[in-house]
Amino acid sequence: MSETFPQTPRNTVRRKPTRGQYDREAVHAVLDAGIFCHVGYVIDGQPFVIPTLYARDGDDVLLHGASTSRTMLHAGQHHPLCLSVALADGLVLARSVFSHSVNYRSAVLFGSGELIEEPEEKMEALRRFTEKLLPGRWEDCRPPTPVELKATAALRFTVESASAKVRTGDPHDDAEDLALPYWAGVLPLQLRYGVPQSASDLAPEIALPDYLRRIVDGA
Repeated sequence: MSETFPQTPRNTVRRKPTRGQYDREAVHAVLDAGIFCHVGYVIDGQPFVIPTLYARDGDDVLLHGASTSRTMLHAGQHHPLCLSVALADGLVLARSVFSHSVNYRSAVLFGSGELIEEPEEKMEALRRFTEKLLPGRWEDCRPPTPVELKATAALRFTVESASAKVRTGDPHDDAEDLALPYWAGVLPLQLRYGVPQSASDLAPEIALPDYLRRIVDGA
């Protein structure tokens, strides 16, 4: 397998092309860091963009939803799909309003989807979703019943082409603005875990599991 996605007119970064990256490692890094993706598709000429959770499985992306979901039913029939993930890393504050920006990492993926029908493969997909959100959680809760599994659709999105786009670093002020008496720099943004809040009906003898305790201790 090539280490880069083929660069085609469909996935070529046109605005700020120097920020474009086509290697699989860069695309995978964005996918692994994100939680939500947006799925774009067209039905009868009407475009839709739906936010949803996802998990990466090698080069593929796994999606899930209700078995009656319009998105899943359409996406599972090999129609063209576009997935995007974006992560904001910082507000870039320049001396001029025009030069303000955002440090970010993003990925756009093109391909098509197929429903996962085999129960064991579907169960594995759901495990990956759970472990993507919180490693250790799958073994610490009840697995889906056959009825719940039937009510859930899982989809494998096969990536045909993709690109990442990344901005880092300082603001890019014009030379004539550098002497202006305004603060310039980067205000970092982070997505962080908070302190776990026990359910109001949780039995008092149930302690915080180790995988959550490690998050609290590391916060």
